[in-house]
Amino acid sequence: MKRPNIVILNPDEMRWDTMGHMGNPAALTPNLDAFAATQAVSFSNAYCQNSVCVPSRCSFFTGLYPHVHGHRTMQYLLHEHESTLFKELKQAGYYVWMNGRNDLIAGQVDGLIESHASEIYVYNKDAKPQGNREGDGRPDRSGENAFPYSHFKGLKNGGSDGDMDDTLAAVDRILHPVDDRPLCLFLGWLNPHPPYEVEEPWYSAIDRSRLPERIKPEGLKDKSLMMEKIRENAGLDDYTDAQWDELRAVYLAQCAKVDAMFKMVCDALKARGIYEDTAIFFLSDHGDYAGDYGLPEKAQNSFEDCLMKVPLLIKPPKGAAVDPGICRSLVELVDFYATAMDYAEVTPDHDHFGKSLRAVVGDRTASVRPYVFAEGGRMGYEYQCDEWHAEGENGPRVTNDYWPKLTAQKDNLAHEKGTMIFDGHYKYIHRPSGRDEFYDLWEDPGERKNIFKKQKDSERIAKLRMAMLDWYQQTCDVVPRTFDRRFSSEKLWGIVRNMCPPEQEPQVRDMIKNGAALMEVIGYCLSLQKQS
Repeated sequence: MKRPNIVILNPDEMRWDTMGHMGNPAALTPNLDAFAATQAVSFSNAYCQNSVCVPSRCSFFTGLYPHVHGHRTMQYLLHEHESTLFKELKQAGYYVWMNGRNDLIAGQVDGLIESHASEIYVYNKDAKPQGNREGDGRPDRSGENAFPYSHFKGLKNGGSDGDMDDTLAAVDRILHPVDDRPLCLFLGWLNPHPPYEVEEPWYSAIDRSRLPERIKPEGLKDKSLMMEKIRENAGLDDYTDAQWDELRAVYLAQCAKVDAMFKMVCDALKARGIYEDTAIFFLSDHGDYAGDYGLPEKAQNSFEDCLMKVPLLIKPPKGAAVDPGICRSLVELVDFYATAMDYAEVTPDHDHFGKSLRAVVGDRTASVRPYVFAEGGRMGYEYQCDEWHAEGENGPRVTNDYWPKLTAQKDNLAHEKGTMIFDGHYKYIHRPSGRDEFYDLWEDPGERKNIFKKQKDSERIAKLRMAMLDWYQQTCDVVPRTFDRRFSSEKLWGIVRNMCPPEQEPQVRDMIKNGAALMEVIGYCLSLQKQS
């Protein structure tokens, strides 16, 4: 029986609340909304394991947490000894197509990315390169050492469109398969990642008057030092509500474009007649401040829901149970790996920590996790591993879009490691410095007031701390599925040489060289003695 097709659609930096069916009155995602209502399960409490793209992808494509193999930074990707969902499905007989939106596998290792896929579409080689366009409408932030905030560009007029090119290439591969192997297709979009810009018709499609209330920076209490440093470096305190609302509207318009590209892929699957036989996964790697807390973009060791909660929609293949609608159970993105492997009926080649959501997709009242976890930041001695250092000896230029965040990450205390645990009601964040955070999200869904100082000795925090310790102990590492010999080949020969007839030495040495265990070699030598 042929395995189901696996289609993975992965927008970058899309928050969970950018979809209409999640309650945002200004969102314009009719295709995802209809998908969730009739064919798929949409998880309203899906949490990523890190709030920047590389660590998050290294986690959800392997089922491992960022801390397991140290994939906690933007500069450390998967290497030769590591597997992925793609490589495992390819080895199981899938035709694996992916676009060039990587952020997963080390690009400097020749042939490594290619070993995880059957085909990689990098870019449209027939299109003429587009130069930088002028007059993008960015705010004038001129002045000595002022940060020119160019992430916000608004209406896009012309220029290249990598996301649409990639989508058309994916559609073409769906409609024109290379062979009859089951298809695993990964389409990673840049949208709605900054810069905040989008073309028509999406730009004008968002009703600015329907934007939900923004979480403003005024009145926040004891938030993360990273958040404070980024806000200080960005110098956006003079942004007006109208300017923030325009940024937020453009961000939602980018999500509307994602929704349209999602439909293009689904339409292609239907046109070819394989939609029913396909498991479809729609998930983002992390969220975006998008104006909340007076910030754009994201921060690596802050854990607000706008960064950590992401869209996760799953449509199973024909024959698998589905209970369409919104599921409020707590899930993690590592569960995506386990679920995709489950539907593909492929056994993972490594131990992992994801939990298959097949039962929850079949019954939205089911639950697989009492807690969700996330982590970010670094130790002080790891300073040279972070993004600031990767920009060169003197770090990024002040004109760099990411200068505020990268410069904040230079601060060891601001960029210290942090770990989040959430039980659906209370969120606790631990940091080695003691700058912990604790929120009651039922009373304070915007996470405005850190009440850790009031609750630091409470039973609630003690319980969450113990659960965090248990989680770290259970997931701190994995034992490789290979067996190492305790002795060298010469040492093994030294143990058995007195048992081996001289004329059989070459054969016994070959056994040792080929990995035979000690007791196996001893048994063989004893059998030779009996024969002689």
